[in-house]
Amino acid sequence: MKRICVFCGSSPGAKPEYVQAAKQLGNALVDKNIGLVYGGGSLGLMGVIGNAVLEQGGEVIGVIPRDLAEKKVALTKLPDLRIVDSMHQRKAMMAELAGAFIALPGGLGTIEEFFEAVTWTQLGVHKKPCGLLNVGQFFDKLIDFLDYVVEQQFIKVEHRSMILVDKSPETLLKKIKGFQPPNVDKAAWALSLANNESKHPMQTKPPRTLP
Repeated sequence: MKRICVFCGSSPGAKPEYVQAAKQLGNALVDKNIGLVYGGGSLGLMGVIGNAVLEQGGEVIGVIPRDLAEKKVALTKLPDLRIVDSMHQRKAMMAELAGAFIALPGGLGTIEEFFEAVTWTQLGVHKKPCGLLNVGQFFDKLIDFLDYVVEQQFIKVEHRSMILVDKSPETLLKKIKGFQPPNVDKAAWALSLANNESKHPMQTKPPRTLP
């Protein structure tokens, strides 16, 4: 695996553990000779991990939309900073350059980018592993929600298992290295649920007549 794409916040977050985790992940990537692909920002956890890898001589590719670069938030000292025209182009380029995806703590953009990558793995667009670095129990409630969605039959167990989770950067990288995508067709699974429902429709009580 030559490179891993890391999604993370443009804020440092409320806990110092988040910044420390970004540094540790950057160090782990360099130790394993894995390049970093990320959003090219200089602020928050984005800047922390970009600088951490860069300062140790690791490969860093930043990909940032032109409008954000013009707002002076790009890490301009990167030797490989790629400026694109839209967020869609940014995500497509990062996915093309990387062999796996990791999410550090972050906000809406981080969550959206990570789950788009997971969805592409689920649909077979690619077979790249996706992991959550669950530092400081940041993703605990999200993980609980995903398990609830499985219970409600909107995610198959095998697809839920695609999301690798660990609090240690080194252990998460080991899980990513050993990842095998599930051989499950989402469309076939959804059709089987629909067929089962048509054969056994839910029994509903007649509406109560008001006096």
